[in-house]
Amino acid sequence: MGAIQKRKVATIQTSYAKQQEAAEIKGSSKRKRLYRRLTVFFIGALFLSIFMISTLVSQANTLDEKRMVKEQLDQDLAQLKQKEVFLEEEIVKLNDDEYIAKLARKDYFLSENDEVIFTIPEKKEKKSKKE
Repeated sequence: MGAIQKRKVATIQTSYAKQQEAAEIKGSSKRKRLYRRLTVFFIGALFLSIFMISTLVSQANTLDEKRMVKEQLDQDLAQLKQKEVFLEEEIVKLNDDEYIAKLARKDYFLSENDEVIFTIPEKKEKKSKKE
């Protein structure tokens, strides 16, 4: 008896045995359908989560870009407001006759009666002499 002998077992063909075999086949097919449904569900959930994450990241990048543009525009606005204040002060000054006369004397070398204008050249230091 060293060799393993295969026993031939005959199945009993009763209604109970047939019901049990059918129930077993039905249970295994239900299990397969369940695994397939769960697989499809998890794959769908994975694609949905990847889509949502990529959308979130792209929106964050867009917000960062717009925030940088807004900061740049805020700086430009501040500079323009300073320029506006300066120009408004200049308008007020240009309505004054004394300021206009002073400006004309300075820029165009105009003089009043009995006034002599001397132009003194600015001192320019030459670097070549020092070297």
